[in-house]
Amino acid sequence: DGLIIWEAQFGDFANGAQVLIDQFLSSSEDKWYRLSGLTLLLPHGFEGQGPEHSSARLERWLNLCAEDNMQVCNLTTPAQCFHVLRRQVVRSYRKPLIIMSPKSLLRSPLAISSLDDLATGTFQRIIPDVANLDPKQVKRVLLCSGKVYYELATAREERKRHDVAIVRVEQLYPLRKGELERVLRPYADGTQVVWVQEEPWNMGAWYYMQARLPELIGRRFVLSCVSRAESASPATGSLSAHKIEQERVVDQALG
Repeated sequence: DGLIIWEAQFGDFANGAQVLIDQFLSSSEDKWYRLSGLTLLLPHGFEGQGPEHSSARLERWLNLCAEDNMQVCNLTTPAQCFHVLRRQVVRSYRKPLIIMSPKSLLRSPLAISSLDDLATGTFQRIIPDVANLDPKQVKRVLLCSGKVYYELATAREERKRHDVAIVRVEQLYPLRKGELERVLRPYADGTQVVWVQEEPWNMGAWYYMQARLPELIGRRFVLSCVSRAESASPATGSLSAHKIEQERVVDQALG
């Protein structure tokens, strides 16, 4: 009945724990009818600290997701973190909860929540654009998850791009069709929908989203992806190279 949290110091915890994850976490309900409410906090965010600090192997978690076996989240606010942990305890059933945890958001002045957000708010699986844009003027909708949202939002404000909306997918799995449809409904047919991720093209959530988004959003939108280039390593070990790559992702995302 308790909230049990297993926290990793580095994202690559998922490499060494793969056997436990496969055997006892992702499939135990399906194989043995054993429920688990275990929560994992895994460092995940491209912050220029090298490969092992950057990736919790999000793509592996999403590849294991099926039959509502667990929850995978990449959150952007303290309130979201509070409500998803609270939900983990007050629910009448148990599911593993995997949280991608960017370290830089602990210090970011942008990642804040009010007391009302904590006291009266609820967990949002998808957060619509909060910039009060005119949907008729929007030519591009960016779908993203995690800390890259703040870099995209900051660049949009600096460049006064009122034709770009940013939608946060806070819960990557389970992903509900109705919620995504409702968030995208205000935008015109033919609008560009771009999945934006910090991870290389062959990692992160892109393969997962690419397999599901066409069915979720129908034929109304034009789908594409902005990411780092395909790579054998989760991230570069060079801070200067990291900054160049990150700027390139933001530039391409804003078009």
